[in-house]
Order: sequence, then structure tokens, then C-alpha cells
Amino acid sequence: MEGCRAVRRLFAVFFLLSALAAGGALWWINHGLGASSESVDLSVEPGTSVRGVAQAVNDAGLQVSPTLLYWWFRLSGEARQIKAGSYELERGVSPRSILRKLVRGEEALYAVTLVEGWKFSQVRAALLKAEQLKPDTQALKANLIMKELGKPGVHPEGRFFPDTYTYAKGSSDLAVLRRAMRAMDKRLEAAWSLRQPNSPLKTPEQALILASIIEKETGRASDRPMIAGVFSNRLAQGMMLQTDPTVIYGLGDGFDGNLRRRDLQTDTPWNTYTRSGLPPTPIAMPGKSALLAAVQPASTKALYFVARGDGTSQFSVSLEEHNQAVNKYQRGQ
Repeated sequence: MEGCRAVRRLFAVFFLLSALAAGGALWWINHGLGASSESVDLSVEPGTSVRGVAQAVNDAGLQVSPTLLYWWFRLSGEARQIKAGSYELERGVSPRSILRKLVRGEEALYAVTLVEGWKFSQVRAALLKAEQLKPDTQALKANLIMKELGKPGVHPEGRFFPDTYTYAKGSSDLAVLRRAMRAMDKRLEAAWSLRQPNSPLKTPEQALILASIIEKETGRASDRPMIAGVFSNRLAQGMMLQTDPTVIYGLGDGFDGNLRRRDLQTDTPWNTYTRSGLPPTPIAMPGKSALLAAVQPASTKALYFVARGDGTSQFSVSLEEHNQAVNKYQRGQ
């Protein structure tokens, strides 16, 4: 009888200790950890062992036992699902939350925005200023960048789709450019498949060039199909495009913000006042609406347009009407 009581007491103590241990473990995995700063950066390289990940968490600045964290990872059954990447861990994060973040691959993401109408030089400047983005291309000339992107000999202007791109800390700016380039390729392909059968454009390349001009001519989306209609009519009739943004692009750093008559007469490959047809390359990054306008221009007989001064344009069929519009909206007559 006494022996049975002793066994029962032993089992009671065992279960009590087990319960305390389980409770302690449950408290620990949900306990907020201290840190050396408000947040710490954790980098998990591909191929890092589970024990290495646990040690990396401690090395990053979180106050946690690497051994306990390692066993929590192992006993959770999710250790093999931990993903490599760059993570941001805040002070007070629990071991449970750390594992959840690593398993889901919730990396610390940053973003850079490429704006419609930007030139390639502006894209490069934005990438250089982007937070936590490695400037791998900054020492490279434009032609070498395109070679790295798998398009040797292709001019970089207009080849990247304007959008906001997210990336992990320490990513290469070349990777962002590659994504933007592929996005433009897809957008251009989709737009080209929707082109009107009577379009004067013969190739997707021409559509990209025209779209870049449309992008620079107006910020008013509602005017873009009509502007595209004017340019399409001019191309079909063999008229010069005579569009100022191409002249400005051709002047490069020589443009001081004031377009003069002599500038219109200064011949460059992009001067559509001195050369017929489309310029040899795009002049900026066109957005989606400009791409669609280039291949689906408005049905119009207009051959001219002039800015009204409020962001919209006045369209004219004849030169006489156009001159009247110029006098009204540009000269105030």
C-alpha cells in the first residue's frame, strides 16, 4: 500500500514538473525578446543550417539563447521550411514570431518608384538614391548595363516600365532593372497585339518610340489617343512629326529649359523638325496608357495640336485652324 502511494506521488511530481516545463516552454516561445536596438537586421544566406540560423539571430542583436532557439526550430517541425533572405526583427519579437517570419519568407522589403516620362539617366539617379539597394550598375556605362541585362547593342532609353518595384535589403540595382525591363517587354507585347490594322507602325519598336513621344507630349490621359491620332496621320502622309520633346531630347545637356527657333533648326538624330519619320530610339519611359494610345489612336483627321495652357490640347485639321489656335492659346491674341 505504501509502495503504491510512493509511485503515485512520483507520477504526480513527474506530471507537475512536465506541466511546469511545458508552461515554461510555452511562455518562452511567446516571450518578447530584448535587443541591442529598436530593430535588427538578420541575413540568412542560402544553405545556412538550422543551428546557424539560430546563431545568426543572436549575432544580429536579439537577446536569445542560440541553443534554445535551435531546439525550438527543430521541435516545431518547421525548421526545414526556413527561407533564406534579409529580415528585419523588432525588439520585443518572440521566438514564435521569428520562426513564423522565417518560414513565410517575410523579408524586409524596400521600394523604388520609376516615373512615367523619365529618361534613363533619371532612372539611374533614382536607383542610386534607393535605400539599401546595391549600386552594382553605377560604375557601368549604359551599353554595358544593357549587355548585363542580355540586350547588347540595344539603347536603354524607354526599355523599362514605370512602376514601383519592391526589393529585399542588399538586392542589386541590376535585378530591379531586369524586372522593369521584362515588365516593359510584356506590356509592349500586349499593346502590340491590340494594334489597329491600319496603323502606320510596322514593328513593336516603332510603337515604343511613338509611345515615348506621346508620354512626353501630355500628362493628360484623355488627350493621348488624339495626340496619337495626329502623329499616326502625319506618319501615314509622310509629314514630319515636328514634336518639341524629341528636339529637347536630342539637345541633351545643352537644353537650358528654353526651346528656341535655332534649337528647332539644329539637326540631331532626334530632331523631328529636320528629319522625317520616327526618331531612332525612344525618348523616355512610356506608361501603359501611352503604349495603348500609340497602337490604338483616336480616329481623327487632325494633323496639328497646341497646348491650351491648362494641361489639355487644341486639335486642328488644317494649318490655318492651327495658326489661329496658336495665336489664341500661345500668343494671347
